[in-house]
Amino acid sequence: MAARRKPAQPSYDPRTVKENIVETPLNEEMSKSFLEYAYSVIYARALPDARDGMKPVQRRIVYQMGQMHLLPTRAYMKSARVVGEVMGKLHPHGDSAIYEAMVRLAQPFAMRLPLVDGHGNFGSLDDGPAASRYTEARLAPAALGMNADIDEDTVDFTPNYDNKLKEPTVLPAAIPNLLVNGASGIAVGMATNMATHNVGEVAAAAKYVMAHPDATLEQLMDFVPGPDWPGGGIIVGRDGIRDAYRDGRGTVTTRAVTHMENVTARKKAIVVTELPYMVGPERVLERISEGVKNHKLEGISGAIDLTDRHNGTRLVIEIKTGYDPNAVLVQLFKHTPLQENFTINNVALVDGRPHTLGLREMLDVWIEHRRTVIRRRSEFRKQRAMDRLHLVEGLLLAMVDIDKVIEVIRSSEDAETAKTRLMQTFDLDEIQAQYILDLRLRRLTKMSRIELESERDDLRKSIEQLEAILASAAALDAVVVREMDEAVEAYGTPRRTVLLEAGEDGAMHAVTAHGSDAVPAAALTAARKAQTLAATAQEVHAAAKHKDAGDMSEALQIDDEPCAIVLGTSGLIARMPQSAMELLKHREPVTGAEQKPTLIKSAFMSSTRSDYALITSAGRLVLAHAVELPNLPLTEVDGKQNVSLAGGIPADELLTATQSTDPIAGEHVIAAVAMNTKSDEEAAPTLAPLALGTRHGVIKRWNREAPTTMDSWSVIDLKDGDEVLGARDAADDSRIVFVSTDSSLLTFDAKHVRPQGRNSGGMAGIRLAEGCHVAAFAVINAEELTWHAAQTPDDAAEESTEADAAEAQATAASGAVVLTVAGDIDALAGTEDGCAKLTPLDLYPTKGRGTGGVRSQRFLKGQNTIFFAYVGAYPAYATTESGTAIALPEINMRRDGSGTPLSAPIAFAG
Repeated sequence: MAARRKPAQPSYDPRTVKENIVETPLNEEMSKSFLEYAYSVIYARALPDARDGMKPVQRRIVYQMGQMHLLPTRAYMKSARVVGEVMGKLHPHGDSAIYEAMVRLAQPFAMRLPLVDGHGNFGSLDDGPAASRYTEARLAPAALGMNADIDEDTVDFTPNYDNKLKEPTVLPAAIPNLLVNGASGIAVGMATNMATHNVGEVAAAAKYVMAHPDATLEQLMDFVPGPDWPGGGIIVGRDGIRDAYRDGRGTVTTRAVTHMENVTARKKAIVVTELPYMVGPERVLERISEGVKNHKLEGISGAIDLTDRHNGTRLVIEIKTGYDPNAVLVQLFKHTPLQENFTINNVALVDGRPHTLGLREMLDVWIEHRRTVIRRRSEFRKQRAMDRLHLVEGLLLAMVDIDKVIEVIRSSEDAETAKTRLMQTFDLDEIQAQYILDLRLRRLTKMSRIELESERDDLRKSIEQLEAILASAAALDAVVVREMDEAVEAYGTPRRTVLLEAGEDGAMHAVTAHGSDAVPAAALTAARKAQTLAATAQEVHAAAKHKDAGDMSEALQIDDEPCAIVLGTSGLIARMPQSAMELLKHREPVTGAEQKPTLIKSAFMSSTRSDYALITSAGRLVLAHAVELPNLPLTEVDGKQNVSLAGGIPADELLTATQSTDPIAGEHVIAAVAMNTKSDEEAAPTLAPLALGTRHGVIKRWNREAPTTMDSWSVIDLKDGDEVLGARDAADDSRIVFVSTDSSLLTFDAKHVRPQGRNSGGMAGIRLAEGCHVAAFAVINAEELTWHAAQTPDDAAEESTEADAAEAQATAASGAVVLTVAGDIDALAGTEDGCAKLTPLDLYPTKGRGTGGVRSQRFLKGQNTIFFAYVGAYPAYATTESGTAIALPEINMRRDGSGTPLSAPIAFAG
C-alpha cells in the first residue's frame, strides 16, 4: 500500500513576511479620490463641449454610427448593435447609459434637431422607450452636418480606452448644436441646463457677429429673440432670456397653447394643443386631478387626454356651466404644469475647463471652431491636391515619350532597377517613378492624356483657391458663412415657439427675429390671449379678495350682463355697453372732428355668457364666445358719446382662435350674428332665419337648425367660385335686396324664400346677365324700410311763433338707402373715384324672386359697371382704404338717375 503523501508546504511563511502597509490620512485619501471622481464626471460625462455641444457619450454615438455608414439613405439597424459597437470600441460603460443617450438624440420632443432617426418605440414625455433589442436606428440628416468632413483632418483624434482605435476629441459641427439642441446634465458641484433654439436664427446671429465684432447683446437678440422649444408653446416675457444671454443664467416662463371649443351647445372646454418643454399630458392631468380634489381648481367638470401620433397633443378640459373659461385657465396656469419656469444655466467646457457662457460667448466659441475646421480642411485638401498634381505632372512627362518609358521598363532586370532608370531618364523623383510603374497599360491612351491635362488644370485652380482661403481671413470667413447658409437651408425649420413681450403701453406683443416675415396669425392670437388672461387674472384676484372667505368658486364665475357685439367694416370686433345699440340707431352725420369714422357692418344685443357666430365668405358658421372679446367703452367726440372700435381685435383671427379646424384659403369674416344659447328652462327669444346672399346671386334662409357638439359648420353649400357677400337675420316681413354690377337692383319680401336646413345650397335670388355678378346683398328689416325725409324749421306750420321756429332743430332723414358707385370695368382697382348715387330704397318696386330687377343708376360716358354698392340704414358713411371719411352726395329721388363724382375711391361703407 502506497504511503500517504504529505500536504504541500507553502513556499513562504506568513509569519516571516514583512508587512508593507502605507498609512495615509483619511482626509488626504478622500480628497484625492473625490477629485478624481469629480474630474471624471465633469470632463468625461456630464458637461458638453462648447464647440460641438456634445457630451462624450453622445459624440461617440454619432461618430460610431457614421463609421458604421448608418446614413439617412441606408436601412435601419438594431439599436442593440449600435450600442454594442459604441460600448466595445469607444465607451466602456454600461449599455443602458449608452442606449438612454441615443434615445434622447432621437426624441423630437427633446431635441430641436434630432441627430438620430429612430424606428420603433423611442418613448414619449410620459413613457420610456422600448428595449434596445426591439428598436432600430440610423443617423438623422442633421447628424451629417455634425460629422461633415471628419475624415479630412478637421479635428484632433485621441486613442480610445484600450489604445487600439482612435476617436475624435470634438466633431466638426457644421450646425451650432450647443445652442440649437441645448443640453442638460448634473456634474459634481455644478450642473448645466441649456435651452433649444432655432438653427436659422442662431446662424443669422453668428453671421452678424462675424461681420460686426463689437455687436451688442440687444443687437444679437434681434436675430435670436429667445429659445425655440421642439414642442412649440408660448414664452411670456423676455427679461429672463436677456439675463441668460448676458450672464449665462436666467429663468424663462413657458406657457401652453390653448383655445376654447364647444363640447356641447352649452358646455365649453379648454383645449391644449402645445405643452411647455418636456411636460407630458399625464403629468398635467395628474396635477389637475389633485387640484380639483384639494379645491385649488374650481369650475372643471372633467379632463381627458386625446393625444395621438396623428393629431398631436390634445388635452380637453371641460368647464362647468357659468364659469369663465379664461378665469379657469388663469388658475390652471397657476397650479398646473400648463405654465412652467425653465431655469437656464449655460455651463459648458471651453478649452477643457467649465465656463458659464452668455449668448455672445457661445457664438464666439462655435465660430472659432468652424474657422479652425475650415482652415484644417483647406490645408488637408491643398496637400492632397498638391500630391495628386505631383503624380499627374510626372505621368505627363513620361507620356511625352511613352515608347521610351516602355523600353526602359522592359530592358530593366527588376522593378527597383526600372524605377532608378526612370528617375534618371525622365528627371522624376521616386514617388513619380513608382506611380508610373504601378500604372495600368490602358491609361496610356490618347484620351487619358487629355484627361490628365484637364485634371492638372483643375488641380492647379483648386490649389490656388485653397491658398487664397488660407491666406485671407475674409475669404475663410466667407466659406464659413456659405456653409452656415447651406446648413440652414438643409436642416432649418420655421420657429415653433411664440415669444411675447410687454410693450411700453403694457400690452403683450409678439416678437419675431430680424429679417423674418410678418408676424404669424398664431403669434397675434397668442398676444391677444395673453393680454386677456392678464386682465382676467387681475379681475379674479380682486373678486376673490372681496368675496366672503375668499370663495374662489364665485370669483371664477361670469356675471351674465347685457352687452352689444359690434363688427366694423375694418374687420375689428368688440363688445360694448348695451347703450351703444341705441347710439348707433340715432347716430349723427360725420363731422369734421371725426375724420376717420367707425363704420359698422354688424351690431346686435347679447350677454357676456352668450355665444355668437361669425359667418365667413366660404359659407361657414364659426361659434365664438362673447366673454373673449375686449370690452370697449364708448368714446367722446366734441363732447358727445361715440362708438369706436379702436382696441378691438381682428375678427379673422377668431377663425383659428375659436375652433380646431384650419380656415379655408382666402376665407374672411363677412358678418357676426346672434345665437340662441339659453338653456331649455329659460325663456329664450326665437331668432329669425338667417339670410345669406352670394356673389352668384343665390339666396338662402337658414332655419338655424344647428348641431349640438360642433363649433364650426357649413350653413350653405356653395358652388365653385361662389362666395357669401352678406348675412343677416331675415323675418318674413323683411326685404331682400340684390345689386348687380350691371346696375340691376332686385328687391323682394323675405317670406318668398323658404327657410332651409344647413346642408342645402339655397335658391335663385337675382337673375344675372352674362359676365355680371352681385355687387351688394342686404337684408332690410321692416322698421327700416319706409323713407322719412328730413324736416327743417321751414316745414313748420304757419302758426308757429318765431321762438318756436328758433328752437326747432333739423330732424334727420331715416330709412333704407341704396348707394351705388359707377365706373369703368377696365380701370385698375382702387384707382378710379367713380360717380356715386344715393337713393331711398322706397323708390324701387318689389319684384319676384329669380327675376332681373330694375336699373339703379344710369351709366354716363366711360361708365359700364357698378364696382361698389351698399344697401343699409341712413345716414350712410363711406371711407377710403385708410379709413378717411368721404363725402357722399345728397339724396337723389330719381331711381335711375346718374351719379355725382366722388373725391376718392370708396373702400368701405356702413
